[in-house]
Amino acid sequence: MRVYKQGRRVKGSDFSLIFLANELSDSRLGISVHRMLRGAVRRNRIKRIVREVFRLNRDIFPKACDIVITVGPNFRHSSTESVRQAVAGLAAQYQVKQA
Repeated sequence: MRVYKQGRRVKGSDFSLIFLANELSDSRLGISVHRMLRGAVRRNRIKRIVREVFRLNRDIFPKACDIVITVGPNFRHSSTESVRQAVAGLAAQYQVKQA
């Protein structure tokens, strides 16, 4: 809840990233998928893809942050690579705002 209230948002066309610094040495990930994405199978697939992007591409995310990825109802990415590119673009926007 603290991330939603105090975090910095970077919005994309179909999802957004919320960042909040933490006291840990590593970043933590939270995923929120909108219920309008019908079907639990589809929502769970999106979560798996997002977790995989986070696991394989830790370098594109800021260090020592709590990160929440909120997926909106018009999410259209279906491959790990397309999600990685979209997330990398938003993470880069966050890095630029912080500089």
